[in-house]
Amino acid sequence: MRFTQLHDWLRWLEVQHPRQIDLGLERVAAVAETLALDLPMPVITVAGTNGKGSCVALLNSILRADGYSVGSYTSPHLLRYNERVCIDGEMVDDAALCRAFAEVDRARQGTSLSYFEFGTLAALWLFAEAAPDVLVLEVGLGGRLDAVNIIDADIAIISSVDLDHESWLGNNREDIGREKAGIMRTAKPVVFGDPRPCAAVSQCAIDKLAHLVERGSDFGFEDTAESWLWRGVDRNRQPKVLADLPKPELLLDNAATVIQALQFFPTEISHEAIRAGIEQASVPARGQRLRLRQCDLVLDVAHNAAAVARLADRLGQEAAGRTVAVFALMADKKLESLLGEIRHRIDHWYLPELPGNDRAMAPAALRAGLIAAGIDERRVELIDLHTDLPEVLNAMAGDDTLLAFGSFFTVAAVLEALPASAFAEALH
Repeated sequence: MRFTQLHDWLRWLEVQHPRQIDLGLERVAAVAETLALDLPMPVITVAGTNGKGSCVALLNSILRADGYSVGSYTSPHLLRYNERVCIDGEMVDDAALCRAFAEVDRARQGTSLSYFEFGTLAALWLFAEAAPDVLVLEVGLGGRLDAVNIIDADIAIISSVDLDHESWLGNNREDIGREKAGIMRTAKPVVFGDPRPCAAVSQCAIDKLAHLVERGSDFGFEDTAESWLWRGVDRNRQPKVLADLPKPELLLDNAATVIQALQFFPTEISHEAIRAGIEQASVPARGQRLRLRQCDLVLDVAHNAAAVARLADRLGQEAAGRTVAVFALMADKKLESLLGEIRHRIDHWYLPELPGNDRAMAPAALRAGLIAAGIDERRVELIDLHTDLPEVLNAMAGDDTLLAFGSFFTVAAVLEALPASAFAEALH
């Protein structure tokens, strides 16, 4: 074994491949063949610009409520790499990941793998070893050329299609939709959860002879004050309705998409499990509102225009006092396209440096961009999280909101910088 400690493996994985993102299936598929992965269980693969993590959480919760053991793979993580690989809702431990990394290292026989490819193969090896009843796999980037796509999906979900990662996926919605549609398989169902049609997704389903089920024409939901109603189709494309569903912590869009996808599961999922799973499902940092001693804390990994627009809408409905943002963004993002209504929801901006992250936009450049977008320079301030965040918190009033958004890295940095007492309150 090359290393015995997880942190040593992760440091090595970050530097051993020449590119952080290296889309393509040839290398990862070749190593997977050497590993001889045995994964006979049903596989649900989730792609999409926004909503992937919520769909995975809902699938995991509902399936487990119906008595299935579930292996789930997600990315990126917030605080611990182990978050990416879970079996029955529990993160695998460091020792298991070290064993899996060692097996992938042995099997690759000198083939260079990216950080994500290496981690994906390690997760699949652990799932083959544990043999859960179902696998739920989240695509990392795109779909067609993502490492997760070496595994055939029995049910595919495309949660949404919006502009993001244009440098890799294309600079328009149709090109991006075509990449995400690469997870479709012949004669298998694919559920498209975006209410807006995408011609590329529809055409890919025709070309691949996949069974496309679309929100709007095939399924949808009706929201009421206390509950909601799902309308969709069963596996035979006959109408089906589930009424008086509990309000989820997550968006109804994603809950409706997941319920539709589960209509195609090999065995019928009980209504009781659907209700229980919806009530229990949660995922951190997707509009998550927590109470600190000084103020509310909102965590949101929103990092593209569509996700930030939804965040702005929630802030408009929920915020009572001032909203102060800790904001950092990756350098490949288009700042002006993200701002939209959020610029009117935030009273003061704090821009931290994200140490050790060479993908992040420099705080000074981010400040210049915000000012150029019309935000008063007096409201935009550079900050050192570890030294300045306690002072920021002390200046907050009880009905104020501290918002951390812009990337997974931003939310993680804020959580790690919170004073110990506040952090405990946030987690409990």
